[in-house]
Amino acid sequence: MNEIAAADQIGFPILSTMVVLPLVVMVVLAFLRDQRALRPVALAGALVELALSLALVARFRTGGADFQFAEQLPWIDVIGLSYHLAVDGVSVLFLPLTALLVVLVMLTSWSSVRYQPKAYLMTILGFETVAIGVFAAVDLILFFVFWELLLIPTYILIKVWGTGAGRSRAALKYVLYMLMGSAGLLLGFILLGVNHRDAAGSGGELSFDLLVLMDDTVPPGTQTTVFFLLAFAFALKAPMFPFHSWMPAALLDGPIGMAVFLAGLKMGVYGFLRFVMPLVPDAFATWSWLIAVLGVVAILFGALVALAEPDIRRLQAFASVSHVGLAMLGLASLDVQGVQGALFLVVSLGVTSTGMLLAAGFIHHRVGSTDIAALGGLAQRAPALATFSLVACLSAIALPGTIGFPGEFLVLLGAFRADAWLAGFALLTVILSASYVLVFYERAFHGPVTSPVVDAVKDLRPPEAIAALVTGLVICAFGFFPGALLETSQESVRVLVERLDPPADERAGGG
Repeated sequence: MNEIAAADQIGFPILSTMVVLPLVVMVVLAFLRDQRALRPVALAGALVELALSLALVARFRTGGADFQFAEQLPWIDVIGLSYHLAVDGVSVLFLPLTALLVVLVMLTSWSSVRYQPKAYLMTILGFETVAIGVFAAVDLILFFVFWELLLIPTYILIKVWGTGAGRSRAALKYVLYMLMGSAGLLLGFILLGVNHRDAAGSGGELSFDLLVLMDDTVPPGTQTTVFFLLAFAFALKAPMFPFHSWMPAALLDGPIGMAVFLAGLKMGVYGFLRFVMPLVPDAFATWSWLIAVLGVVAILFGALVALAEPDIRRLQAFASVSHVGLAMLGLASLDVQGVQGALFLVVSLGVTSTGMLLAAGFIHHRVGSTDIAALGGLAQRAPALATFSLVACLSAIALPGTIGFPGEFLVLLGAFRADAWLAGFALLTVILSASYVLVFYERAFHGPVTSPVVDAVKDLRPPEAIAALVTGLVICAFGFFPGALLETSQESVRVLVERLDPPADERAGGG
């Protein structure tokens, strides 16, 4: 696998700049005494980060599967570690998505977060640093370091700024779940490094570089062991059924900002794409049937539970489980269109889930609850909020013309090529998602106003309106014009699928 250096492509280490910039803004905030300047300074830093991510995408060379904007420096030579950052068509889309979500969270917390706003903004920026590192790292141990560091801001945000009575328990539960997965993740990475050391031509040296390990031949037994170790870690993070129980608690009791990151950045699915499929392709192809079955079960389970949920946040948590199942079904299709659809789906869910959760946050800030039974008639008092929520809901049910449609369509297309029966069951998600989303919207926004709290609701404030407008425009723009995102990822996905064993390619009918 080839790579293009950042110096040859854009002239400076843009990925390291994106990792370091939020830390610099954090330091500025730490020494800033003017409380009125906190939010403008933090937002300015987040906007610069977003601009850098868009510049990176604009300079990204489509039509190839090379890793681009590469930076590599020695780290711990004796055990084969290096500071190695790069992006390809699989990972490049997650950088602007992360930067956009941070901007939206800062805008929507402008008036809603009053408790220790400086610490809150600094924690959000800390999360951004490590999230960018997760998506840019191509050294496995460097990735693991960023992966573990995610626990710190996530735990703090849920525990300190959570809105539910069980926020401490939810924060601890999240950390314990992730630590269980991390043990397996590290062991799997070590096995891959040792396999490289023992391979002929390695000179007996360890390496944890993704681009190097992709050229290694991994024995079948080792592939199976590594597959289950990595799959367990990433399934916990996704979350993938039946490892999802931390998600409802985190979304219900945590702050909306953290809920946006947890539901919007599908790092677990990204882990399957980035590491499991290219490093242990034969094992992934062999066990793809298990992933597909669990995916279909997750689709139906998540959607049915969401249909019965009375709280908007828990509804979104189980909807997220259902959509992760759909994405995993796309990966298990071993088909170019199915895998590309899964990638598009997880990126689009970052925007759609954010829209749904921002709407929930706006409602909670005004009404003090996200229980659907406490609402009704909101559209009469807050028409802008109702309009934004409708756009997010339409994307959640994958209406053509919204960003939710292309990914879901491609996943189902790839799934039908692989297994028509499983795809037929998965198709039920279209009906079920429409049911729980539209029932929520009708009960929350229409009907008579029966609550004095709802009767006194004010519409969106300017920062909230800007966040809602940006989210709505992204939902519609990439719904009508998905080609730019698909073109960016096409070649990287094709090469990824070609690594899978020939019988799987023939069975899937993929490229």
